[in-house]
Amino acid sequence: MPGWVEVILKSLTLIVVLFTLTKLLGTKQLSQMNVFEYISGVVLGGVVAIHTFDPEANIFYAILAMFIWFVVPFGVEKISLKSKAFRNFAEGKSTVFIQDGKIMEDNLKKEGYSTDDLLEKLRDKDVFLASDVEFAVLEPNGTLNVLPKRENRPLTAKDLGIKLAPQKEPQTVIMDGEVMYESLANLNLDLTWLETELEKLNVSIENVFLGQADTDGQLYVDLFDDSIAVPSPTEKPLLLATMKKAQADLELFALSTENQQSKELYQRNSKKMQDAINKIEAYLS
Repeated sequence: MPGWVEVILKSLTLIVVLFTLTKLLGTKQLSQMNVFEYISGVVLGGVVAIHTFDPEANIFYAILAMFIWFVVPFGVEKISLKSKAFRNFAEGKSTVFIQDGKIMEDNLKKEGYSTDDLLEKLRDKDVFLASDVEFAVLEPNGTLNVLPKRENRPLTAKDLGIKLAPQKEPQTVIMDGEVMYESLANLNLDLTWLETELEKLNVSIENVFLGQADTDGQLYVDLFDDSIAVPSPTEKPLLLATMKKAQADLELFALSTENQQSKELYQRNSKKMQDAINKIEAYLS
């Protein structure tokens, strides 16, 4: 067999094996590698490279070596899930760099971090003053997580005492002109609703590159033809405008009637409508 054919066959075989082993190790191996997982990845890649370019290398030895470097990390991962002490040994522990607003110099030295390194990591988190940080911890994968002091955090609805309704994640209901029925079902919607919303936009399903719907039943679409402008969803503004008109009509009825009982009824319901508008206007604007 010609050498170049052998290289091609070895490459394809080892790519399949490496892909399979990586999938079996899980996505954690790709996104949050610790030191042990990093070494395993480098070795597996090295084994593939060596046995791909060396025509004399036995491919079965390569597969055996890859299998060993799969079994060991896989076993370490399973043991780590059951033992905190072993997990600390294999994956490492988090190191606190800032606690109660104070920099822990000894921990910086322990991890080989200089002051410049710490400040660089803080800038990566959009923090330019170390004094703005309440707590900072270096994770085993090298990521620095930062908790700003309370006065430096963005205000949330909880801080303002506002209760928000539960919200599910938006769903992609159209992709490449095809309806995603499972996503529609996740929002308790159906094809009839989707077709109705598209008719409002004067758009057909096959012309939609991407369509997403939120829990409020608003549809956002992007078309294949970028020259066509699609109007923004109007359900919320229309609902708010309708409620304000109803409240104004009730006030007008109260002013125009001479019947005292009817006047009080209109005024009472106008006040209720205004209270409802005040509560939900922030969500509908």
